[in-house]
Amino acid sequence: MYKLLSHNDLDGVGCGIIAKLAFDKQVNVRYNSISGLDREVKWFLENENEDTFLFITDLSVSKENETKLEEFYQSSAKLQLIDHHKSATAYNDYEWASVVVEDDKGNLTSATSLFYEYLIGKGLMEPSSAVSEFVELVRQYDTWEWEKNDNLKAKRLNALFFLVSIEEFEQKMLHRLTTSNHFDFDEFEQKILQMEEHKIERYIKKKKRELVQTQLNNHFAGVVYAEMYHSELGNELGKEFPHLDYIVILNIGGRRMGFRTIHDNVDVSAIAATFGGGGHAKASGAKLTEDAYKYFVAATFQLEPLKEDAKQNSFNVKESTFGAMYKNRDNDMFFVYFKNEQEWVIKQNQEIMEQTFSSFEETEQYLKRYHQAWLVRDEYFVNYLIEEVKKTEQG
Repeated sequence: MYKLLSHNDLDGVGCGIIAKLAFDKQVNVRYNSISGLDREVKWFLENENEDTFLFITDLSVSKENETKLEEFYQSSAKLQLIDHHKSATAYNDYEWASVVVEDDKGNLTSATSLFYEYLIGKGLMEPSSAVSEFVELVRQYDTWEWEKNDNLKAKRLNALFFLVSIEEFEQKMLHRLTTSNHFDFDEFEQKILQMEEHKIERYIKKKKRELVQTQLNNHFAGVVYAEMYHSELGNELGKEFPHLDYIVILNIGGRRMGFRTIHDNVDVSAIAATFGGGGHAKASGAKLTEDAYKYFVAATFQLEPLKEDAKQNSFNVKESTFGAMYKNRDNDMFFVYFKNEQEWVIKQNQEIMEQTFSSFEETEQYLKRYHQAWLVRDEYFVNYLIEEVKKTEQG
């Protein structure tokens, strides 16, 4: 008999589906929140039949349970933890754990892909085209590789996961993976997924107008309240406001927070770890602790949301040789222009700043971080140029 304790997101449930394909009725699968896993582990160690083999996937346990699991393994050897989070690599010190963030080919892994490979390697299941396609979709979504590959199918799989209950999703996937040669969505699913995509777009558009900016240590963060679509929201906000190092998504009802970044030089798992959490370098989470509440809720509550850059300009555009105009909430006007082959300059109101910059991106980042300025609409820019021409003629 087998027991699987896994996460309750797509990757964690993907592990459960793989387990049921491999073991059928010989496996008992339980899906858990991050905080709920330790209760399940404790119950297993105290009550489960000693002949049951325990799998833990996509989650980490407390230090106390870590010690107890080591004792359990030494007495029975019926234990395997499989994970892919950077924050869990210390488990590799144990014989019963395997944490692989990146495979030999340089691909980021998921718990589902690692568990699938483990079961095949142990001769506990046979690979199939449909299952392999499903596993790869889960991996690409969980590592956010789908965006780089423009793999909308992976994104839609996660959307479908949230549109139905875990039980219904499991049943759908098990039936499809055992009766089809390839993985695909049926006609009804495609229709509801299109509707869901439009709903997500509207939700993200709304949340873009609610994002506030704060600084914590050496990082600039965007903070937003949201209970849904955290991955999509974090990614889109990161792209809309690239001057921010990371995005903090607060779920007040769940007393949790998610961290997302689009930058390779920012590791949000390390930031989450300071609040007792963990995860991936680009996507992590933690409980909304008292300290986190002070930083991200109390300290930001009175802040005004960031303004979005003008979207449909023809003249006032970024990196233009004519320069670009920005404005902040204090009604300061900033004119960014290319001075020579090596320098970008900012004129604040009518005074040129002493500080110069080596690129437009660096210039804009400075403006947005320290002045929270935004690219203004064409009409402001054109009026500015007209006034400048008048001054030149009068001079």
